[in-house]
Amino acid sequence: MPYKGKTMAKNIAYHVTRPGNKHGDPSVTIPVPEDLLTVPGIPTRPNDVSFFSREYPLENMALEESASAAWARDQRNNHSPEARAFAEEHQHHMEPIVEWVKNSGNLEPTGVPTGADVTAAIRQKARELGYGEVGFTTNDRHYVYQSRKPVLKGGLPNAICLALEQDYVKTQSIPSMAAEETHFGTYFNQGGLSVELTDFIRSLGYSVQVSGPTWHYGPMIPMFVEAGLGQLGANGQLLSPHFGSRARLQIIFTDANVTHDKPIDYGIHQFCQECQVCVNRCPGRALMPEKVWYRGVEKNKLIFKRCRPVMARYIGCGICMKVCPIQKYGMQPVMEHYVATGGQILGKGTDNLEGYTLADKGYFGTGQLPILGRQFFDMPHGRSEDWLLLEFRDKLQETAGDASVDSDQMWSEFRQRVETSLDKQTVVVDMGMDRGL
Repeated sequence: MPYKGKTMAKNIAYHVTRPGNKHGDPSVTIPVPEDLLTVPGIPTRPNDVSFFSREYPLENMALEESASAAWARDQRNNHSPEARAFAEEHQHHMEPIVEWVKNSGNLEPTGVPTGADVTAAIRQKARELGYGEVGFTTNDRHYVYQSRKPVLKGGLPNAICLALEQDYVKTQSIPSMAAEETHFGTYFNQGGLSVELTDFIRSLGYSVQVSGPTWHYGPMIPMFVEAGLGQLGANGQLLSPHFGSRARLQIIFTDANVTHDKPIDYGIHQFCQECQVCVNRCPGRALMPEKVWYRGVEKNKLIFKRCRPVMARYIGCGICMKVCPIQKYGMQPVMEHYVATGGQILGKGTDNLEGYTLADKGYFGTGQLPILGRQFFDMPHGRSEDWLLLEFRDKLQETAGDASVDSDQMWSEFRQRVETSLDKQTVVVDMGMDRGL
């Protein structure tokens, strides 16, 4: 974006050189300004992270928030016949992939390890397959869902972090069916690629267990950051050098002999505080402008109850991804612009970056936000069985002493609803990002 007037260029603390976006592309060099420096990785308090992971362990949102997941699924199914058919087709195509992922830990090595470090060989193979970011770090069990701890195998101390880019043009049309096509399609593509990559690792004589697509052992961003593949953005997403958050993530846990990468301060934490475009453009006002400490991590906390209703009604939303300049332009151009202009954010204040359309409300340019209303955000919270129990309790209280009410029938209906809810926990939620049991 052109800029006018005299500016004082920012001082550069150092440069980060990363491999090109595609295998064989020239490497890129990213300037990191002095005034954006904070810490490599994510600011954390290790003692707090350990405490929360032990006393209040993480749980998959498909289970922890199954009541709102079911509500959101109904909202999406009612959006249009096209959206419903698309989601059902994706579920059908993903089922064999999910089953393979769930059972990947049972795969045996097919070769004999030589004892050599295989980091470079695995990285090259992953890049040849099409993964845009590949990094190696520790398998951090602080970030494992409670329900999946029993099935995550021991003896796999390393995590191979893999990001697969989704189509650029379709992503810029968020929220739309075209954007969902590349979103879903990238998940599907991850399936076949992970089979090929794990076959290669097993041929080197090592064991594997795969997290993702769609069925994950826990949050992946902390390990991606530790592997130097980006930093946590204000939108709650991994901002990686080439494509920001325009990618789908997965991890292969392994006992392969690899060397760990190190976290890098790309300047993202402070950059996001200067930028704030995703915060200001969120239709649901679901992103906090200031960082807070949450479960031992300093971050811009997402307000879930203001996010899911928008995602449910507007084809997965994704505005926070669309309007991020790192996603739109890449980290190198954004940081070069910031340095050259004395601190300007590339694209900020322009409709090219900030504009979006919501199907029933029209186009919203810079400075314009939709009015959604309080009732828009009404939805059930917590686990479905707990929510149904509260509804059942209220109904019992309302009908107490009414001889015309068949209490056995009420109990039978309640039980049927709970069983139906539990059955649906195997269905993908949030447009395919995860699923329950």
